Amino acid sequence: MRPKKISVITGTRAEYGLLYWIMKNILDDPDLELNLVVTGMHLSPEFGLTFKTIEEDGFEIDEKVEILLSSDTEVGVSKAVGLATISFAEIFARTKPDFVMVLGDRFELLAAAQAALFSKTPLIHLVGGDVTEGAFDEAIRHSITKMAHLHFVTNPDSAKRVRQLGEDPSKIFHVGNPGLEHLRYLKLMSKEELSDSLNFKLRPKNLLITFHSVTLEKDASNNQFSELLAALDKLDDQYGIIITKPNADNEGRALIDQIDHFVKKNKNSIARTSLGQLRYLSAVKHVNAVVGNSSSGLLEVPSLKTPTINIGDRQKGRLKASSVIDCKPDTKSILEAIRISEKLDCSDAINPYGDGYTADKVISSIKSIKDPLGLIKKKFNDVDFNFESS
Repeated sequence: MRPKKISVITGTRAEYGLLYWIMKNILDDPDLELNLVVTGMHLSPEFGLTFKTIEEDGFEIDEKVEILLSSDTEVGVSKAVGLATISFAEIFARTKPDFVMVLGDRFELLAAAQAALFSKTPLIHLVGGDVTEGAFDEAIRHSITKMAHLHFVTNPDSAKRVRQLGEDPSKIFHVGNPGLEHLRYLKLMSKEELSDSLNFKLRPKNLLITFHSVTLEKDASNNQFSELLAALDKLDDQYGIIITKPNADNEGRALIDQIDHFVKKNKNSIARTSLGQLRYLSAVKHVNAVVGNSSSGLLEVPSLKTPTINIGDRQKGRLKASSVIDCKPDTKSILEAIRISEKLDCSDAINPYGDGYTADKVISSIKSIKDPLGLIKKKFNDVDFNFESS
């Protein structure tokens, strides 16, 4: 019997990091075949050409799909989705995978899910069922859930939401956050090694900043990020500031311009397009707090017992560890949250997203499916509840 071919789609550095160990397990399993499709930010010089990192990690890229336009407006993103859908449709028709695998809620993945739907290819969706009320990612995530056939979720609440969307309970698997698997395998850098790798002198106190576009609030991203940078500007030179640049989302390029201007003006700061998993997690371990609105602050950071300052509503609705400090997106609130983080003891923080044993669970569940095409015709599974229209 030939191996089952799994077409894994990745478009960003963050989602690739979450997929890494699952892809490794697919590659090492004689009953499975990895078909790796790279798209989005991975292929953009502006965002670091991170496909090179994937190749350096030992993966062979089977397909490269160019979809990013020079515009990051609403129209530009919509056109990118259309272009990606056409490209993925052609790839799936040619390569005929047994499964398509996507993780999360990026617009590139919505395109891949649509192409899989129309090509009658079973779709595997990881990290569905989460709630993020401040970004259109939530609508994309739930849309992919309705097109998917196997669901691997990070927590019981998300499993319930996927079930509430009418999905078959036997096809919903609570496996935890795949990104935590790195903490079992990676030997993190010492503070000195991190400083040398970044070519940046770490200060007595250090902050790691990751801020992404707030896609459901008109023109809010620039304003909120300006408030964050104003707060950082008020800190003294005892603080070192490490900034990772945002994803290719609406208003993303404007945020990058602000970062470049800030770093040029503030010698106690650096910015990097991509840190990679080892440097990112090492930085999380050694900084005093992670600041911004990235999901990583909730999903991975608590496992390293580092405080997270979660700004605004982008991650509103997600489960949060006791190490997460929510604050409003204004300078005064951010500064107050930084002060609180300095006194916060995170040693007893428990990550609600699992223990880092995810990839084996995902692979064994996929291998248990003897007839992938038997998944295609889905039944809507109703949930019993009382409903009264107002």
